[in-house]
Amino acid sequence: MEANLVRKTFLDFFASKQHQIVPSAPMVVKGDPTLMFINSGMAPFKEIFLGNAPIKFSRIADTQKCLRVSGKHNDLEEVGVDTYHHTMFEMLGNWSFGDYFKTEAISWAWQLLTEVYKIDKSRLYVTVFEGSKEDGLAFDQEAFDTWKEFIDERRILNGNKKDNFWEMGDTGPCGPCSEIHYDGRSDEERKKTDGALLVNKDNSQVIEIWNNVFMEFERRADGSLVKLPKKHVDTGMGFERLVRVLQGKQSNYDTDVFTPLIYKIEELSNHRYNSTEEEKHKKQQMINIAMRVIADHIRTISFSIADGQLPGNTGAGYVIRRILRRAIRYGYQSLNLKEPFMHRIVPTLAHQMGTAFPELKSQKELIEKVIREEEQSFYKTLEIGLRRIDQVCIDINTENKKTIDGKIVFELYDTFGFPVDLTALIAKGYNLEIDTIGFEKFLKEQKDRSRAATAIDTDDWIYINENKHYLDTQALETEFIGYEDFECPTHIIRYRKVKTKNKEQFHIVLNKTPFYAESGGQVGDKGELANINEKIFVTDTRKENGVIIHITDKLPEKLSSEFFAKINYGERVLTTNNHTATHLLHAALRQILGTHVEQKGSLVNSDYLRFDFSHFSKITEIELNEIEKTVNQKIRENIKGNISLMAINEAKKLGAMALFGEKYGDVVRVVQFDKNYSIELCGGCHVTYTGQIGYFKIISEGAVAAGIRRIEAITSIKAEKYIAEKLQIIDEIKLLVKNDKDIVKSVITLINDNNHLQKQLQQFQKEKAQQLKIILKSKIESKNNISSIIENVEFENVEETKNILFELKNEVPNLFCVLTQSINLKPSISVIISDNLVKEKNLNAGIIVRELAKDIKGGGGGQPFYAQAGGTDVSGLPKVLHNAKKYLN
Repeated sequence: MEANLVRKTFLDFFASKQHQIVPSAPMVVKGDPTLMFINSGMAPFKEIFLGNAPIKFSRIADTQKCLRVSGKHNDLEEVGVDTYHHTMFEMLGNWSFGDYFKTEAISWAWQLLTEVYKIDKSRLYVTVFEGSKEDGLAFDQEAFDTWKEFIDERRILNGNKKDNFWEMGDTGPCGPCSEIHYDGRSDEERKKTDGALLVNKDNSQVIEIWNNVFMEFERRADGSLVKLPKKHVDTGMGFERLVRVLQGKQSNYDTDVFTPLIYKIEELSNHRYNSTEEEKHKKQQMINIAMRVIADHIRTISFSIADGQLPGNTGAGYVIRRILRRAIRYGYQSLNLKEPFMHRIVPTLAHQMGTAFPELKSQKELIEKVIREEEQSFYKTLEIGLRRIDQVCIDINTENKKTIDGKIVFELYDTFGFPVDLTALIAKGYNLEIDTIGFEKFLKEQKDRSRAATAIDTDDWIYINENKHYLDTQALETEFIGYEDFECPTHIIRYRKVKTKNKEQFHIVLNKTPFYAESGGQVGDKGELANINEKIFVTDTRKENGVIIHITDKLPEKLSSEFFAKINYGERVLTTNNHTATHLLHAALRQILGTHVEQKGSLVNSDYLRFDFSHFSKITEIELNEIEKTVNQKIRENIKGNISLMAINEAKKLGAMALFGEKYGDVVRVVQFDKNYSIELCGGCHVTYTGQIGYFKIISEGAVAAGIRRIEAITSIKAEKYIAEKLQIIDEIKLLVKNDKDIVKSVITLINDNNHLQKQLQQFQKEKAQQLKIILKSKIESKNNISSIIENVEFENVEETKNILFELKNEVPNLFCVLTQSINLKPSISVIISDNLVKEKNLNAGIIVRELAKDIKGGGGGQPFYAQAGGTDVSGLPKVLHNAKKYLN
């Protein structure tokens, strides 16, 4: 059965069981501070499990894009080494929200696997939760009794808390689970060893294929368990593993989920994937691992970019960049791919999976361009790293040492992306070893620092009993009135304490609020909670699992009191101006540059707006002027905003812009400013009439990634202030050049005069340098067949000093020269040595300059024949000259 048919069969089966089939949520998570990526099939439904969102369908089935690379579910280091772990994977799932429970879930799972997919029953094992004394949980008798109706008791195995009690994280929904395992070994192997002994023992052929989680608890921050309001079913079946079973393969990578990608990698690398030879030949094993890593990682990177997450230096962007660089390293190291290659696999992936996930086809060009630029950048980094490690090895051999320090190994890993085994391989070529223990120490310190920087200690929610009657019928959902009203009476429903980086804050949930929570690029509101007795400042507003959270630095003294919630109106107005301006800008970009332009990110606050969008070339000044002119024309037209709620299908028929990577419900908020100009799906705050924006001014435009441009702009009073400042500068220049009529001509004259003076100065410096060279040559001392110059020079032109040194190297045989200088009261050392002395006398300028730099409290380095150093202590220069003479003995 082909992979695409496997997926369709699963969804059709559960559709026949009255399940609503829903599309995959974006893999990249937005608006949830606890999660960067969807790491399980249940993650998109977390709000329902927590009771923070209404249940629209009590039965759902889907195939969800997932990514596991960090935190509790970290499978990254296993990827490629084994044949069944992945970073990005599909999770087939069926869900019950307060509807059916264990009996139906188990019986349908067995029916689908054995009657529809026709998997051999004798190869299946199941596990049930054995209970936990620690948590006061009993053996899962209900699951056991249900399984007994379908499978021999000897194939029902008890599982411990680690394997059979599923938890989303340290806190959150959880419950006992029942796994289904498949024994894919040969009949001969099965006769030798009972498969029951290999379940959950990391055997590559006895694997878990489906997990049925019976969600009935919530784990609190103090470790305790409380019952959820309703019992739910959360099942997840790894699509790649299921296809492997149905196609009778020993590896996920031998299925048609991955073989088209591996064929493309074979074509690019001129190597062949051969899993049957892997155990016999180490070289073939390295080739196979590299191809598996690349085939897995290209999926992760492509889906992430399609969902709106570009590679970057922080957060989710750093994770994607790290995965991409891991794939490039394997291609470079094991497949001898010395030029960018990853982007060339994207068309194969888009063709293979584009029907099930159309974003791969629609975003294909962007994905290719982003990956290609990332590859080009990293290959340059690799080249620099290779030169760095070669120099390190040369220096260590010169110093007659045998081991590369762990700190240097870590630097190569952290800065240049060199895996430890690559560093060890290069070192071996120089007859050197690496300090593995030291490397592990520095790696651990970095991880500890990272954990400490991001550690958040979150207490459990505390409910204000006196205010519970203010809850509306949707349980814990706060009523948001902030589109029309900017202040209102309210009550605190619950709160919790949060500690991060030694700072203590409080999260407060109100029954009614005018505070807009950060989302869609718009920042959260600030403001205050006040009554006659006290005033508490709200420093930010965010949304977590659908709940609007007001962040404060302290709690009110009397939590059960009524408060008046009031936002910072001035900041909201400016933010609203900027948000509407982004819509007008988006429409102008599509009108002037083309309809290929799509939003890829935005930031809207009271100071400015930032808008990222897809476009593959620099925007010209003429185009920028036209864009700015168009936006201001729409502002002057004073267009009335039309904001309405409608079904998402109806909104799409109207032509509303929907953003890739955003999760939309069945009913959406449509924002229009002239239906023929701007119409978008948006939950943010907007002006009533565009004239309220006042004026729009672009202040910068540039690239942020391949195919992604960024415009920053200001509006309203910020734009007025900006223009006033520019006009003031022009007035000041008029005074300076003493020409009111043509200040441009006056400035050009000044520039030309300055250039002429610069040329004269450069010529003077060159003449002075030649005089200095003559003086230095007159001070040459000969000893032991070495012509030495060791002098302090009163010359502050660094570039000309370097030129002098190389001229002396070419003109003076057997030269050993050390010059010291004080440049702007900072000490400098330069060392140059004739090539023959480097070889014959074993002199190394890089090592020498590092030693001499200690006398000026500094450091430096360079090549064996030329090196420089700087420092902070000018008084040490005489000592430098004294110590330099020691190298002549």
